[in-house]
Amino acid sequence: MRIGVPAEVMAGESRVAVTPETARKLVGQGHEVRVQSGAGLRASATDAAYQAAGAQTVDAAGAYGSELVLKVRAPLPAERALMQPGTTLVGMLNPFDADGLAALAFARARCDDCGHDFLVAFSCKGRGVCPSCNTRRMAETAAHLTDHVFPRLPVRQWVLSVPKRLRYYMQREGPVLGMVLRIFLRVIAQTLQANSPGAANVDKAALHIGAVAFIHRFGSSLNEHVHFHVCAVDGVFEEVAGEEGDAADAASQSSPSRIIFHPATGVTADAVGQVQASLRKRILRAFVGRGLLESFEAQEMLGYKHSGFSADTSVCIAAHDRAGLERLLRYCARPPFAMERLRKAGSELVYRCAKQHSEPGSLPHNKRGVKADEITLTPLELIERIAKLVPPPRTHRHRYFGVLAPNSPLRPAVTALARDAAVKPAQVQAEPASTAAGEGALGVRSPLPTQTEPAQPVPPKRPAHYLWAVLMARIYEVFPLLCPICGGQMHIIAFITHSADIRQILEHIGVETEPPHITPARGPPLWDECDAQAAEGVEPAPDWDEATQPAPDFEVDQRVSW
Repeated sequence: MRIGVPAEVMAGESRVAVTPETARKLVGQGHEVRVQSGAGLRASATDAAYQAAGAQTVDAAGAYGSELVLKVRAPLPAERALMQPGTTLVGMLNPFDADGLAALAFARARCDDCGHDFLVAFSCKGRGVCPSCNTRRMAETAAHLTDHVFPRLPVRQWVLSVPKRLRYYMQREGPVLGMVLRIFLRVIAQTLQANSPGAANVDKAALHIGAVAFIHRFGSSLNEHVHFHVCAVDGVFEEVAGEEGDAADAASQSSPSRIIFHPATGVTADAVGQVQASLRKRILRAFVGRGLLESFEAQEMLGYKHSGFSADTSVCIAAHDRAGLERLLRYCARPPFAMERLRKAGSELVYRCAKQHSEPGSLPHNKRGVKADEITLTPLELIERIAKLVPPPRTHRHRYFGVLAPNSPLRPAVTALARDAAVKPAQVQAEPASTAAGEGALGVRSPLPTQTEPAQPVPPKRPAHYLWAVLMARIYEVFPLLCPICGGQMHIIAFITHSADIRQILEHIGVETEPPHITPARGPPLWDECDAQAAEGVEPAPDWDEATQPAPDFEVDQRVSW
């Protein structure tokens, strides 16, 4: 097969569809690779490198005249004219149009009664910091956990903060972050087991917690602050074999076991103090074991009056307060910053913090600064702070543990209690006291199959999928598809994705029609050793010899000194 690799003509585009290494592999498979002359210059891939890989260097017509054309950006009309009928084009193509107006696409909702309509912008799918997209994610996560995950039992929030000296490693090293979170969850499990009177005589290996951990990488003043919010069911679950249950359980082969919930009643201030002391010792010992701290440094931190470790368990949601649980989960899943807190003051931006903060003072006697509710930033300073809050790619921002973990065999029985008993009944019964403390245990059995009338088939639906209108109604208590003029029902009548229609509608309503400018990714610099030729739009390579710094006269310990 003849494979063509044309040059990218979009302004600022420095990528190339095929590198010399990939071209060598394609040639080795028996294909004929045609690369347009100069296609890889902006990506530091010279024509000589392609020729050494076995590819041919041709003009634009030769590249587009191939059976298969590989390209990064969508071809312009002049480029499409060079392609032959039946040519296959592969690349990162715009699903709407090639002029960049896809960023302004939207949906249109209209009232059938009075004709009132409005536009709904598409989600930008930004990772981690977009207030709009993350607000939807916040609402969807909280709704899913409330409706389908957390049982109708008390839920307590556990919050852990660590000293700034340790946050540095947690912010930049995923394994260290996971290590601290696992220690925190083990301490939570041990505390709940010790403070659940109903489980005093139960084997600890048979007791499990149910928790969802939220990883926060931000503080209330747009600062880097790694800490954890763990929402855990306030008690422990015990798995009991079905033979020990009642006759109905013994007769049912589909329900081999049931669970008993033992509520925690002794999580007092003294218990939280013991949790904080235990966390401080375990976390510092783990950092020493990883070689991130010296032993004497850990001993010094253990002797600090204000250690920097903070554990809080003051928020506990009652079993019947599902609205309060959803508000708590929204708080735990919230985005790093909110647009309503940001305002413009002249050439600067003012951000209103959720809590008081202190910036470093300018006077020698005032190193901590003055407490303030707002911070004033330049646009570049705001971008710098937001960029630091972008979470790492391909990592979960909340994680499930214990009986709520995806692979837990007890998860179906526990999550069945999250559904409304009137709709999907789950058997819940109070068992007699069986411990010396005299505390009753709450027995929870997974629903047993019963002979019922055949129900109408219901189309499958993902439990975690919610319509945007439903999420907005849960947050603002106003259904957005009710007409504000006549109160009638509104419907989505069209999705506007073509540039001509987008431009015409936006011009009619007086909205900016130019898409936001996005700077493309830069290629690596060109070196003289690569025999690269200077091309239009390519910056000359810096003279690295002049930038070389002399070697120091003595070795300097560059480790962080606290």
